[in-house]
Amino acid sequence: MTTPSRGTGFAPDPTIDLQGSPNLIGPELPIPHLGIKPEVKRPVWFIAGLVLAQFGIFVALLGPATVSIQMKAQSLTTDPAEQVAMTAMVIAPGALAAVIFNAVGGRISDRTTSGLGRRRPWIVLGIIGLTLSLLLIALATGPLMMAIGWFLAQACANLGFAAFLASVADQLPSEQYGKTSGLIGIAQNSAIMVATWLSAAFSTNMLLLFMVPAVLGLILVVAYALMLPEPVLKQNRYPFNLRELVATFWTNPVTYPDFGLAWWGRFLIVLASYLFVTFRLFYMTNYLGLAAGAAAAAVAVGVTIYTVASMIAGLLAGWISDKLGRRKVMVAISILVFAIGTYGLLHAETVTGFYVCEAIMGVAYGMYLAVDLALVFEVLPDRENAGKDLGVFNMANALPQSLAPSVGGFLLAKLGGGTDFTALLVAAAISAVAGAILTMFIRGVK
Repeated sequence: MTTPSRGTGFAPDPTIDLQGSPNLIGPELPIPHLGIKPEVKRPVWFIAGLVLAQFGIFVALLGPATVSIQMKAQSLTTDPAEQVAMTAMVIAPGALAAVIFNAVGGRISDRTTSGLGRRRPWIVLGIIGLTLSLLLIALATGPLMMAIGWFLAQACANLGFAAFLASVADQLPSEQYGKTSGLIGIAQNSAIMVATWLSAAFSTNMLLLFMVPAVLGLILVVAYALMLPEPVLKQNRYPFNLRELVATFWTNPVTYPDFGLAWWGRFLIVLASYLFVTFRLFYMTNYLGLAAGAAAAAVAVGVTIYTVASMIAGLLAGWISDKLGRRKVMVAISILVFAIGTYGLLHAETVTGFYVCEAIMGVAYGMYLAVDLALVFEVLPDRENAGKDLGVFNMANALPQSLAPSVGGFLLAKLGGGTDFTALLVAAAISAVAGAILTMFIRGVK
């Protein structure tokens, strides 16, 4: 934490090192006060490092999650049924790790008394652990080793990401929330594209397939960690016992209703998104009637349209929300637009119609990502323990991604016979609208 000579005027706290842990690269930056929302804007170079770190985490993690693990399974067996079963076996434990270590990572970083700060050690350890875990998958000779590697990869990645996201809340003043959240959303979406391209480029070399994105992520994330100016917690005032461990996964929505409403809004929009995303390829083959090769190509174009639209919308929405000081109205509008795009898929009879819906959903999701994270920063229950609350909030990302395949599979298989997407897409639209309605009940943000 900064001393009065560096622009503060707060009474010293004996549990906090007034000298703090300065940034190790770049011009010297003021160290934020622990538990107090910053007022000084961060420079462009720091924001760029932050955004690149987000990109680095996701390019390392999303390549395996979306493509590389399937390619690894194909390298181990030629039986299509075994490939599918192996992929499912590997990915399932990782989803559990993502839920657990998001919350645990935030809580641990809140209470870390390292001389390097609270967040920096876990950001660095997380990305190093992710890199080593991906190496284990690359060298795996069977599904068990792959599953262990992916569980460890998700655990380390989410441990580091929880500390990273908490550091964003620590460092930025309110007037930079919207624009930075928009850029973070762009980094996340562009990471998906780049991860896909890298997977295509290194599809015949398992070591490069996993390690090129991993090393890229390692460099970008470590660079950001070295940029961080951090307060140092000298003494942990909260014992970490069983009760505290259980509380790590819970923020009382009755005591903090705005946070609870934001949580459920995020849960419902992510569920709406993944209800379709999970079965996008089947939509192209079973609903629009495309052959497998043409469907894969159309999906690739659709994802690109979605990503570009979300990037442009995210930048504009973040800038507008900062200028107007309004968050929840834009979040609600973006979710409603997403619901319209999702429902429009029922009436898309051609690939062109599919592309139009992808563009609409991309605009909506880009707006949402840009503004919703800014809204969450505004309603954090306890800024001193922001890591714990953001870890709980990130569970609203992980849980619906785990639930969507089973819920969507039931709706599509049992109610739609595998070809009728009406029940699936209507459920997605309803989920999105419900999220928008809940968001409008948030009182602490305009």
